[in-house]
Amino acid sequence: MDSPKWDAVIVGGGVAGLSAAQMLGRARRRTLVIDAAQPRNRFSAHMHGVLGHDGIDPGELLEKGRTEARRYGVTIENGAVTSIVDLGSQLRITRADGTIDTTRAVVLAAGVIDELPDVPGLAQRWGRDVLHCPYCHGFEVVDSRLGVLATSPASLHQIELARQWSDDVTAFTAAAEPLEEDVRARLVARGIRIVDALVERLEVVDDALAAVVTADGRRHEIDALFTAPLPRLSLGFAEALGLARSDSPGSPLAVDGSGATSHPRVWAAGNLTAPHGNVPMAMGSGSMAGAGANARLVADDTARAVADRSAERNARWEQRYADIDRVWSGRVNKTTAAVVTELTAGHVGGSVLEIGCGEGADAVWMAERGWTVTAVDVSRTAVDRARAAARERGIQIDFASVDAAGDLPTGPFDLVVSSFLHSWEPDFPRIAILRDALTRVAPGGRMLAVSHAALPPWKQDAPEHLPLLRTPTEELALLGLDADDWVIELAELRARDLHGPDGTPAVIDDGVLLVRRR
Repeated sequence: MDSPKWDAVIVGGGVAGLSAAQMLGRARRRTLVIDAAQPRNRFSAHMHGVLGHDGIDPGELLEKGRTEARRYGVTIENGAVTSIVDLGSQLRITRADGTIDTTRAVVLAAGVIDELPDVPGLAQRWGRDVLHCPYCHGFEVVDSRLGVLATSPASLHQIELARQWSDDVTAFTAAAEPLEEDVRARLVARGIRIVDALVERLEVVDDALAAVVTADGRRHEIDALFTAPLPRLSLGFAEALGLARSDSPGSPLAVDGSGATSHPRVWAAGNLTAPHGNVPMAMGSGSMAGAGANARLVADDTARAVADRSAERNARWEQRYADIDRVWSGRVNKTTAAVVTELTAGHVGGSVLEIGCGEGADAVWMAERGWTVTAVDVSRTAVDRARAAARERGIQIDFASVDAAGDLPTGPFDLVVSSFLHSWEPDFPRIAILRDALTRVAPGGRMLAVSHAALPPWKQDAPEHLPLLRTPTEELALLGLDADDWVIELAELRARDLHGPDGTPAVIDDGVLLVRRR
């Protein structure tokens, strides 16, 4: 699959989307903002409760945000998204004009529509003198004649809240009736007038709200009306992603603290996650979502780098075997043979998994002594040679060419063996492989790890070209075995006689680690 054009695409260019874009741009991500230019607060001429920006036009704040985001290389384009499709390692976004974008991550920051009460004249005054939030707009109508149009029983909080800004408050409670006695008593005690008749229409005089007219024909003079619209998530374009919703009012998208949704490549911010949140909350959630998306991209980059390193390492091992006819002697390792012989004294061996079998000498030796052998190595050439060696002796061994780092046969096995499972790369995951190998051991079974515990004399002048060597005790500490599950049977050094490249006799220490699952 071709690489995606974008690291992240943000759907929505409001304060949440631009906050996410700023974080991603500063993180040097290829970031696109697709903006339908329909911010939820576009009906308001002034914005309040935003530190450092109190009283400015919401559009002015957005323009500042666009300028800042572009400064970090973010691309902002007008458009509407019609679909988002999961392609596995990336997402495909289709716009209304047919444009296709591919991306590694998506931040959803648009898709909330306010459904206003169906009252003639109300929509035309929305954001002017029909308001939603006393914290956002209450100070601008302080000591005015205020009305609160209930849209549900939950509006009772808004009614009591409005009283903080004026002692002249009228509550239109038809949508919350019947009021509980204690609720009615609280409102009356605060001097709030209660009107339980349905609101029929708004009366406007000289382009200003003048009164609310109810179905009983009464006219209630007010200067501003608070009401709570029903926020509706309009996310049909993301339906194919199956994003989970929370149980909160308005059924917003369910996210964790970083804004991550139920989809591993999708984050959400702003009113999609908190329908009643204000501008600062949207900014904060956008910043978190941008940082959360970048954290996932960092993890992906690291995983890809590790996979590439592993592939390079495996290719070098394959080349090492392919370059010559035989790499090893073809004889079983003496230390491995000695320990396995001790284990099988008096009985035939069971099932064994050998990790890093090379050209098969140890695997063939164990099969000849009654073990049922599964043997793996990263080099296909080595495995082919091992398979041929077993076939020459008429021995059945299950060989496979796999990467021991994450792809071991499942087992379980009575014995798991690794002999000199080392590599000259400093990041070779020996301990991770051994930990994985432990999970393949059957109850009562064992794992045997024979290792180089010291450099041979003829290589001590060039240690940078040799693997990281640890003693069995050091490796035990890194493995962190639970004493309730494992018994340590051997953790020692064993001297082994050998000859150097020039034929000179030498002695080298092998590490022997043998553990048994209880």
